[in-house]
Amino acid sequence: MLPPPAPGVKAQPPSPPAPPDRSRRWTMVAAVGAAALVTGIAGVLIGVAVGNSDPNSRPVQVAAEGGSSAGLLPVRDVVDAVGPSIVTISSDVQLGRAVGTAVIVSADGELLTNAHVVDGATTIHVRLAGETEPIEATVVASDVGNDLALLRIDRAGLTPVTFAPTSEVALGDEVLAIGFALDLDGDPTVTLGIVSALDRTIITDQGALDGLIQTDAAISSGNSGGPLVDADGRIVGINTAVARSDATTAASNVGFAISSDEVQGVLDALRAAKDGKPRDEGFLGVSLDDRTDGGQGALITDVTVDSPAGDAGIEDGDVVVAIDSAAIDGAAGVIAAIRDHSPGDQIQITVVRGGTEKTFDVTLTHRDGD
Repeated sequence: MLPPPAPGVKAQPPSPPAPPDRSRRWTMVAAVGAAALVTGIAGVLIGVAVGNSDPNSRPVQVAAEGGSSAGLLPVRDVVDAVGPSIVTISSDVQLGRAVGTAVIVSADGELLTNAHVVDGATTIHVRLAGETEPIEATVVASDVGNDLALLRIDRAGLTPVTFAPTSEVALGDEVLAIGFALDLDGDPTVTLGIVSALDRTIITDQGALDGLIQTDAAISSGNSGGPLVDADGRIVGINTAVARSDATTAASNVGFAISSDEVQGVLDALRAAKDGKPRDEGFLGVSLDDRTDGGQGALITDVTVDSPAGDAGIEDGDVVVAIDSAAIDGAAGVIAAIRDHSPGDQIQITVVRGGTEKTFDVTLTHRDGD
């Protein structure tokens, strides 16, 4: 499947009929009933009808006693430590009421959640831990491409979360996913899992997400914007996407969280945003497709005339294998790497052309070429 348009990258025009789609595309789950998707954004639960499509989900309620089955992660202690920093979000959207989760990131009322949780909302209310009455929230800035949004409420003396450096997150670490799954009554739901993989990149309807942590902790609608937490009560990621099965693909306990390093970088940009808009994103000027020959990298199918890529000497048919010395696994990796840069940034793009590696210095521009 072809990736959607993204900063500096154009989707290739539709190709002739192809076999059933088996690519790794991630799309937004608009409602609980929309389960027949290969993958989906985890988050927002819309409406009042609920149903858990994950038979392997084993939620541990906040009020429950005990730790992990292996006795390694003290679930109750971790939840007690991070619980005051987790809030529920209720938004009025076109389809009704949307429910998600957010974390407190400053004592003076800043909250962070997924952008898709508040996208298109006319009003947003949040409810703090231990309180019964909602508080109106406003969107300070939103970055749809990175699926993060900064909110603010008129409240001081809050308890912000602590982020763990991604370098301290290891494969196999036990983690908890905490959030208001399925908008169930009472306290948030807590699920236990491990870090299944690091530095994943996936395609979404809004572009691509990179620097993701994969986990088998159960994530359901309503979890979006909630934290993935380590044994010390530190945030290692913000839960955003989950794999789902369809008629041709089996998926079980494959969820994704935006890693803490990625989150903090976007958070700084959101705080610095002007007029509620994040920084401009860099423009490269190519169309991409994933390789189908089993090789690594992304195939360039078209180069825009007078674009940064064209001016640097990149050509149709080149295979991008690295950007700034970081390996590229597919089209999603190129999209995410370009999106993370600003106009004026210089990057190094390594391609394979005719069996030979070539490296080009490319200076990104605005999408309009300015």
